[in-house]
Amino acid sequence: MIKIDVVKKIGGKYGNFELKVNTAFHLNAVTQISGPSGIGKTTLLKILAGLIVPDKGKIMVDDAVWFDEDKKHLKKAQDRQVGFVFQDYALFPNMTVKNHLEYGTNDLKYIELLLALGEMKSFENSYPKQLSGGQQQRLAILRALSTKPKLLLMDEPFSALDQELKSRLLPKLKQLFTAQRTTVIVVTHQENELRDYNPYTFKL
Repeated sequence: MIKIDVVKKIGGKYGNFELKVNTAFHLNAVTQISGPSGIGKTTLLKILAGLIVPDKGKIMVDDAVWFDEDKKHLKKAQDRQVGFVFQDYALFPNMTVKNHLEYGTNDLKYIELLLALGEMKSFENSYPKQLSGGQQQRLAILRALSTKPKLLLMDEPFSALDQELKSRLLPKLKQLFTAQRTTVIVVTHQENELRDYNPYTFKL
């Protein structure tokens, strides 16, 4: 289990407030986080990734301590084996599609598998500016998967995909998550989007 009990002061749509989260996420499963815009969903993902430090509290993953404010302990982001699909994609403008995947792995067979999974093989030599929004979003997902993360955090990862493409992509992702025993936490505004995953749900 990922056990998180933290407090973080943030500012957003609802002004300055304290984000308080005390819950547990199942490992090797998909959890869907929902809630109004500006309530702190993205902040929660960044806290789990180690990109934002809580003001107080504790985060445990199995028996490993990722954060403990009392003991002044913080596990570095690069040591958490976390993949992150950012809402704005955060792609490298000077790198091709294939370069993005090579940044995460030197396993050429795995790169080919990811390109096929995301239907991006014909774009492997393209740069982000040459891709549509949906293609950029798929690349962001594939890049996050390239490191075979233990924990995959996804912030509105399918918002730019049409329903037909999404219906092809989601079953393949589900198969990969199962094979790699990936723990997935997804922020989405569409509560039925992941129904085929039988996801756990958490509302902020």
